[in-house]
Amino acid sequence: MKKNLFKQLFMPEKGKYGRFGAGAPLGMGRWGFIAPELAQFAYALFTMLLILFTWTGLDNPQSLLWERMTFLSGTIALWVVYQLWPCRFVMACRVGYLLMMLGMWYPDTYELNKQFGSFDHIVAAWDQQLFGCQPALLFSQIHNSKLVSELMYLGYFSYYLFFIVTTYVIFFYDYKQLERVTYLIFGGFFACYVIYDFFPVTGPQYYFLAVGLDEIAAGNLPDIGHYFASTQECLTPPGWQDGVGYQLCHMMHQAGERPTAAFPSSHVAIATLVMLIVARMRMWRYLLFLALPYLFLCLATVYIMAHYAIDSIAGLFTGFALFLLFGGLKLQKVR
Repeated sequence: MKKNLFKQLFMPEKGKYGRFGAGAPLGMGRWGFIAPELAQFAYALFTMLLILFTWTGLDNPQSLLWERMTFLSGTIALWVVYQLWPCRFVMACRVGYLLMMLGMWYPDTYELNKQFGSFDHIVAAWDQQLFGCQPALLFSQIHNSKLVSELMYLGYFSYYLFFIVTTYVIFFYDYKQLERVTYLIFGGFFACYVIYDFFPVTGPQYYFLAVGLDEIAAGNLPDIGHYFASTQECLTPPGWQDGVGYQLCHMMHQAGERPTAAFPSSHVAIATLVMLIVARMRMWRYLLFLALPYLFLCLATVYIMAHYAIDSIAGLFTGFALFLLFGGLKLQKVR
């Protein structure tokens, strides 16, 4: 990292940014909005239309529309600040705000998709056909040591390392490619959210409780319809409850988990996407640093019963597809 970091952060950026006009140094659009902001605008508009078309099936559509206006107003406010003070610090705040809003868009998928019922019986049946059992039910029972539990939960929590830390690693080490990297990451998230909006799958921790563990073990996987439209009750996650990793994941679960977004696993999809980004940019030491957390993350999605095994497999392929779809091959070696 360069010595003149303070100067880089707060000195005005050079480029054709102008005030309220000709496009920022990173901006793809004429008005200087960066690509991940445009991705957020597109998803917000898409879900606004979805709300209008499904108005009578939603619990509180007015609130959902107001939330979107609030989210977007924050983005526009930071854009205005950047026009007045175009420096890297403000750009870091713009990206940070988008990252923070992901924590709001995710549970929002539950409010949109619960009107469509639950498709868990379909996805759980895929696991049953592929493995002859439910791996999410058996994994933690077979490997029930404290060490395995802690590795799994720490791996699952490392999810935030992949997209948050990586974003700012790129910010400091290759600022000129920040926009493309964040476009890949946010485009990946919003693409997953579109799937969740129309294909609601809650995951084993919810579905298994609703059906009953004995029924699941016997291979009975009934359609529970709109069961989760009125409840968010789930199983207590398995594993060593006094472990640091378990407590960290429990804290995040309490903050924003909902019976939604299981298929495909966005944890695996986004982590895979980030691994491909890092490899494409030839950041080999950082890729090696991420390797073990990535492995444990992929396994943990099934171990903690957040996902069916097929969710994680689909997430792996989704990560590759997102990388190609959003232009990952255009990335260059880190400068």
